[in-house]
Amino acid sequence: MDTLDRREAVERILKESSDPIKGAKLAYDLNVSRQVIVQDIAILRAKGINIMATPQGYIIPSIVKEDMIKVIMSNHHCGIDEIKEELEIIIDMGAKVLDVIVEHPVYGEIRGIINIASRKELNEFVDQIRRKDSKLMSSLTNGIHYHTIQVKNENVYQGIIKELDKKGYLLKNK
Repeated sequence: MDTLDRREAVERILKESSDPIKGAKLAYDLNVSRQVIVQDIAILRAKGINIMATPQGYIIPSIVKEDMIKVIMSNHHCGIDEIKEELEIIIDMGAKVLDVIVEHPVYGEIRGIINIASRKELNEFVDQIRRKDSKLMSSLTNGIHYHTIQVKNENVYQGIIKELDKKGYLLKNK
């Protein structure tokens, strides 16, 4: 397979998948190194293809289904245990957490794409933070952060707000 065919294959695979795909899997499936995939992704992005890197792999974001709504919620907490509990509440009620956003006083908005919709994905995310001894993005803003979530309706969203409010995770409580 030549370079052009491989890049077209990477694009096609990502467009056909509703789940993120690890670079290592793309490399294995296409019989190239992971570094070649990284270069292919960079070139595809330069051509205007919206490829996002998430902790679960590469994904081309799909358009939100008409029966889904996206909302940005303001939150406040500082520790990894709190983030795990906060995200468990959101995903257990049927929402998907698309990102985490902080407003940095110098850099402005900093956004990390996380795409977490299940306990398995959440546990992998938390384990990765712990294994790499990473700081949470919210540590830049004293725990203040935002999440864009995708939820099926307003009732589910209000239920999430109610549960997060009980735990004291909503920014309005601080």
